[in-house]
Amino acid sequence: MTPLLQLSITIMFTALGAYTVGVWSERIAGKLKTWHLIFFWLGFVADSIGTNLMGVIAGGWSLNLHSLTGIAAIILMLVHAVWATYVILQKDKDTAGKFHKFSVTVWVIWLIPFISGLVLAML
Repeated sequence: MTPLLQLSITIMFTALGAYTVGVWSERIAGKLKTWHLIFFWLGFVADSIGTNLMGVIAGGWSLNLHSLTGIAAIILMLVHAVWATYVILQKDKDTAGKFHKFSVTVWVIWLIPFISGLVLAML
């Protein structure tokens, strides 16, 4: 295993940990807190870096189910983090209520390319 592959795997698992902690702690608390927001952004940044490193290792990008779900997941993670930032800054309770449902949905969608990447790597 090359050092670049080791680094990208570490970063992707950092994304998994950060995003999971952020989403599920926010869900359990029932209230969005600033530290949840930090974990959302950390997960997004780590996922973006790890995804780019994986693309370098693969020698470029190809259009397939894994890449399409990966793109969708990164876009949703960005929307999620921006929306969380808005909710925290505006202290909007109506928007916060809708946000809680969206968080777990984005996390589940994010797991699709994460898991498919693991499966593809094992094949």
